Parts: sequence; C-alpha cells; structure tokens
Amino acid sequence: MLYKDFYSELGKLLYAVADIDGVITPAEKKALHEIVRKELVPAEKHKDEFGTDTAYYAEMEFDYLDEEIGDAEAAFNSFIDFVEEHHMAFDEKMKKVCLHVAKEIANAYHKTNKKEKALIEKLKERIKK
Repeated sequence: MLYKDFYSELGKLLYAVADIDGVITPAEKKALHEIVRKELVPAEKHKDEFGTDTAYYAEMEFDYLDEEIGDAEAAFNSFIDFVEEHHMAFDEKMKKVCLHVAKEIANAYHKTNKKEKALIEKLKERIKK
C-alpha cells in the first residue's frame, strides 16, 4: 500500500463526512487543515517523490473534491473500497486514526449532526471487518 494513496483516500473520507449534509462550512475546512498539520503530518514519516509529506495528500484530495463539487457518497465508497482492498495493511492504529479524524471533522461545526453520525457509524461497521 502506498501511503500517499492512503492519505488521498482519507481525504475522500473526510470530504464525505464534511459534505454528507450538503454543505462544507469554513469551520470544517479549518478543522481539516488543522488535523492535517497538527496530527497527521507530525505522525507520518513517509514522503512522496518530491519530498512532500504524504499526509498532505489528505488535504489535497479534500480541497480537490470541494472545488469540483464531489459526491460525498462516492467519496465514502471509494475510501471503503480502498480499505477492503488493503485490509491486511489496516491495523488497529490506522483504523483509530480514521475514526478519530472523521469525528473531529464532524464535530467542527455545531457538533455532529444526524447524517454525519450515521456515516461515522457506517464507517465503524465497515472498517471493523
């Protein structure tokens, strides 16, 4: 599994959580950028061929989907497909990170709403396998 692919898919997951209610708020965007810079980058040692920390791919993918008005459900399904394809590489630590950052994005704007909560529950079930 390439780490930049993982972070790109994580960006899709975070986009799905932020956009599942049909709107991405400035607070959710700010939370994403803080999560990447304060949590993901310091914990990641892998770099791409240009020397960029692979954790930044989560931010790049999120921003791309936001600009292109991506589909939240398709983004979520892409992440789940990636997890299932690479299930042997997804250890408990990675699963916890995915759930943690998804919850942080959901809580960024007036706490977690019903659609975000339902998506996070679906995520929990799907990555348990």
